Order: sequence, then structure tokens, then C-alpha cells
Amino acid sequence: MTIHQDNGHDEIAREFIEFAIEAGVLRFGEFKTKAGRLSPYFFNAGLFDDGAKLGRLAQFYARRILASGIEFDMLFGPAYKGISLAAAVAIEMARLGRNVAFAYNRKEAKDHGEGGTLVGAPVKGRVLVIDDVITDGASKREARDIIEAAGGKACGVAIALDRQEKATANGADVDYSGVQYVQQQLGLQVCAIARLADLLQYLENKGGDNLGAWHEEVLAYRQRYGVN
Repeated sequence: MTIHQDNGHDEIAREFIEFAIEAGVLRFGEFKTKAGRLSPYFFNAGLFDDGAKLGRLAQFYARRILASGIEFDMLFGPAYKGISLAAAVAIEMARLGRNVAFAYNRKEAKDHGEGGTLVGAPVKGRVLVIDDVITDGASKREARDIIEAAGGKACGVAIALDRQEKATANGADVDYSGVQYVQQQLGLQVCAIARLADLLQYLENKGGDNLGAWHEEVLAYRQRYGVN
């Protein structure tokens, strides 16, 4: 099972990377990752923090999802970042002529009103999870379990950026990425708006300007921690 994305030049990815940089969501410098690595770039989807940015982000998700060929009946946004993402993508899908239901979960069950941990449309049919990134796959396993306990069938995951780097288990690097774990162990399709390979191509095309100067550092990071 592979990520639904062309290996060659990808206009959606290029436009998205440019947008993420302009929005300050994708930054370059020295950043410590969750795995304790020093990364020359950092992607923080929480900084898509106003209506215009979120609306444009949803356009990229919708374009990538529709181009992926993944068949789905509804969207699911895992708490917390996935909630606003799933809602925004559902709005954009409707604008494009495909009105799909969406739901999301709470971290803690509500003990009054409708109760429970799920909010939104009934979870049923083929469910596409919308989230920002996949780190080690654990949160996507949790989302799959929530969906299937509610009577739906998780069919795939749509993310903004695939870092294409090794996941960690028990504090040590493993030979697969979080995306590969989701594909191979959870059996879910994955589509990413952009990948680290797309970012490298973008930086390489920038040549000797300020952004292009980061190409070698990002490439060295991928050579050390990357997966195929």
C-alpha cells in the first residue's frame, strides 16, 4: 500500500509548501522534535490560526483527497487538531459539490446531554481520518479503534505533511515511519498534501537564495533519519 502521490513534480505540493512558508507554519532553523532529534525545519499546523489560512488549508486537503482516489463516505477529526481540520475540509468539500458528513471525538466523555465521546454525524460507512501529521501512528490506531467501535470502517488518513522519517519505539529509532506503520500495520491508505521529498525539491529549485540555503541541511537530516 502506498501514499497516493506522484513521485515527480507535484503542483499541489509545491503550492502548499509555498503557502505554509508564507503563513509561518513551516519554518527553518534548529528545532527539537518529539523524538529528541534536532531538525532544521519545523511544521506547526496549529499556526493555521485564522479563517483565511484555515480555508486555504482546507482547499489543499480537498484537492489532495479528491486526487488520491480514496473512496470514503464521511470524515473524522481526532481531538484536538483534527476537529477543526475535518470541519474545514467538510465545508470545502461541500463547496466543491460533494457534501459529506463529519464527526469528531472528545478526549473525555460528556456525562450530560447527549453524553459519550463522539460528536457530529453518526459514524458509519467508510471513514477518512483528517489530521495534521503522523508521528508514530499511535494516535491513528486510537482513531481507527474509536471509529470501528462506533460501527464505521476506517479507510484512510489524510495529512498535511509526511516527514518521511523513522518513527521511534521505546526511545529507539525503528526502520519504518509513522506513515508506513499506518499503512502496513493498520491497513489504512494515506494521502499527504506534501512530503519531505517535495520540500527538498522546492528548496533545491530556490537555488542560492535564503530558502535554498537550507537544502543541504534538510537533505542531511533526511539522509540520517529518513525512510524510503
